[in-house]
Amino acid sequence: MKQFLITVAGVFVGLALFAVVVPIALIAWAVSASKPAPLPGRSVLTLDLRDGVTDQEPQDGLAIFSGKGLSVMGIEATLHRAETDSSVAGLMVRLPEGGISPAAADELRLAFQHFKAAGKPILAYSQGIYPEGAATSTYELGAATGDVWMQPSASFQATGLAQEDIFFKRAFDRYGIVADYQQRYEYKNAVNGYLYSDYTPAHREAELSWMGSVYATGLAAAAQDRKLTPDALKAVIEAGPYSADEAKAKGLIDNVGELKEAQDAILKEAGDGAKFAEFTEYASRGKSAAGAGLPGPTIAVIQAEGDIVTGTGGHSSPFSGGGSNIYSDDVAKEFYDAIGDSDVKAIVFRVSSPGGSDTASEEILAAVRAAKAAGKPVVVSMGDYGASGGYWISSEASEIVAEP
Repeated sequence: MKQFLITVAGVFVGLALFAVVVPIALIAWAVSASKPAPLPGRSVLTLDLRDGVTDQEPQDGLAIFSGKGLSVMGIEATLHRAETDSSVAGLMVRLPEGGISPAAADELRLAFQHFKAAGKPILAYSQGIYPEGAATSTYELGAATGDVWMQPSASFQATGLAQEDIFFKRAFDRYGIVADYQQRYEYKNAVNGYLYSDYTPAHREAELSWMGSVYATGLAAAAQDRKLTPDALKAVIEAGPYSADEAKAKGLIDNVGELKEAQDAILKEAGDGAKFAEFTEYASRGKSAAGAGLPGPTIAVIQAEGDIVTGTGGHSSPFSGGGSNIYSDDVAKEFYDAIGDSDVKAIVFRVSSPGGSDTASEEILAAVRAAKAAGKPVVVSMGDYGASGGYWISSEASEIVAEP
């Protein structure tokens, strides 16, 4: 009996230590991680896009533990700061092998060009571009750097854009299943897979319309940066795929070489004594400096990325690992807080959403109306998309700005 009680007490002590010591250790690690090492006198930032990027900064408190956290807005802000930082001498970008979202490519392309215009070199390194997602957008991003390298064994396959949908109607008919949906007109195609056995004319028109627009826009941007006509670039790309050497011979890329060769090239271009520094570490320095804030006239930025749902984000588990959501109570509160702040003179509402709850969307839109009624203009900046409810919450803004 005595041994049993000792064992039970030991278990409780162990659990108590775990509950206290582990959180303290995690907090201590986070604090130490937030104090980056001194930056080299001449640094080439290394921006790795292979793990993907979100549109906006992660909103959950545990994002620091994920090892990721790159966002389009964060990259833009960091590059703008680096332009005038004498310790930053260049940028090396690792391109993803699949696609990057077209809107992200459009925005980051402009940020790269702005960085180059400050007299700082950029090099993009690719281990292959393959037809996964919007691969043409990945090439557009690489072309914006003006110095595209590809690994010798890699393949260039940015040959177009495709979309696939699954239709269940024939299977439903076989087993006597009747799908019962109310559809909002012919272009609202989310339920078409359950209602039809193939694309309706309106569904096909919608898909080809947005894909054609995205493809043409990406080609035009890449052609401009490669000093080609869009038709010429389209003809070359669609005649692919190519090996790395063939891509260079066709004028699609600038250099073929191993990673170390590309690294040596950008360091040499950056100047004597240049060393590499992680982009995310450099970005973390700016966040602490920017957090201070100054009183006076302000433009508030309200972020909204993901599915639109009712409620607040405070009830979700930080360990769930799910995608981001736009919580209507939270976003509406941010608008009303901005309305009540006399320093806020206008609001930029960053929206990247496929839609979601109609009632949640209406709650957010009511807050947009209230801001305008209070004399505070609301300008929507659209990220990857503003579809369905994402457009609903944007529809009554003072102005909507979207990438091509």
